[in-house]
Amino acid sequence: MARSFLKTPPGRDAWFEAASGNFAAARTRIASRVRPRHSHRTIFISDTHLGTRGCKAEALADFLAHNECGTLFLVGDIIDGWQLKRRWYWNEAQSRVVAEILAKVDNGTRVIFVPGNHDEFARDYAGRLFAGIEVAGETVHETADGKRLLVLHGDRFDGVIACAKWLAHLGDWAYGMALRWNDILFAVRKELGLPYWSLSAWLKHKVKNAVEYISRFEEAVAEEAARRGVDGVVCGHIHHAEIRQIGGVLYLNDGDWVESCSALVEDARGNLEILRWASPPQRDTSDAPAEAAVPALIPA
Repeated sequence: MARSFLKTPPGRDAWFEAASGNFAAARTRIASRVRPRHSHRTIFISDTHLGTRGCKAEALADFLAHNECGTLFLVGDIIDGWQLKRRWYWNEAQSRVVAEILAKVDNGTRVIFVPGNHDEFARDYAGRLFAGIEVAGETVHETADGKRLLVLHGDRFDGVIACAKWLAHLGDWAYGMALRWNDILFAVRKELGLPYWSLSAWLKHKVKNAVEYISRFEEAVAEEAARRGVDGVVCGHIHHAEIRQIGGVLYLNDGDWVESCSALVEDARGNLEILRWASPPQRDTSDAPAEAAVPALIPA
């Protein structure tokens, strides 16, 4: 690739070279494995924040490995450009996530990337195809039962980002610190045999202003969907997975992969649900036949 998407370390020609080292080898290993899979018509994920220490990349790579679909929507903040510009961070698990996505492309899955505010650099490439991945500013998805869903990241409905981007960056730094405490807590709970639990998510949902912010955001997104004349809307951004009816609009938020490890999935009949990928002690990642090993799925 002739042009870098992000500021990368010296001697690198593209962000993915610095991030991965060797995607080809990872893709070969992935292709050679036979693993149990859950099959969905559509999967929506967002807010993975690849490039940060808070990204639950191992869980995400495992989820992608064990769940196949006809269409995969990447609904923004997949790569955290804000963080990568401040300090370069990438590990092997994050490379596996990218390799799993590219393997899905190779196997015929349609992958659509709708950039968010943290990977806004990709918005300039809307309408183009990169490594088989379609880039779109926003799009409309039709479910198997005929519902039309507007798919967008949702950051433009965030008043902080719209009016004071510097404050959003400050909040992002504070949020990153909270996620580091999450990791420490998770390590302790894992040693004690306890499941994953997010301190930052608990604090966020206990603070009155945060709850009001989430509600205002959801209502603003639903109003936009109603104005567009669609049946519903799929978004991310606020790291709060949710399915609910707001007025006459079906509001769907697919959550995140720094706190809840959640995804929105559609089955062959058009039914939609939120899945939370369990913490490692609860998750079966063996390569046995599908009927013998099924990873734990926790409905929201």
